[in-house]
Amino acid sequence: MIRIVRLGAPRAKDEGLRIGTVRRPPRGVPKAAFASQDWYDVWYPNLAPSAGLVKEAQGAATPQAWAAFVKKYRAEMATPENARTLDLLAALSLASAFSLGCYCEDEARCHRSVLRGLLAERGAAIAGE
Repeated sequence: MIRIVRLGAPRAKDEGLRIGTVRRPPRGVPKAAFASQDWYDVWYPNLAPSAGLVKEAQGAATPQAWAAFVKKYRAEMATPENARTLDLLAALSLASAFSLGCYCEDEARCHRSVLRGLLAERGAAIAGE
């Protein structure tokens, strides 16, 4: 089962491997402390929006701007490489516990909400759904 989490938040019991789907590692944190400080165990920036799209998301002040971000991010995730990764994660979720996360405080205004939807569309087992 996949948990969608905020990186840096305390880990849930039986959360499993935590995967950071962010463009950049946490600032000011030694690499050796990423896991022990509940950031992530594995960094996988392939599932993060491109650098330009991150800026667009951060500046999306209206529902229309957010919808434009979502459309562009979904297009990035539709590339063959990213689509295969999402298919793999969805399949793994049926047999393993792990989590995916980002730093954003509000999941509804974060790419991880879009990842949740993309994984659900692929039949992933997602905690809370």
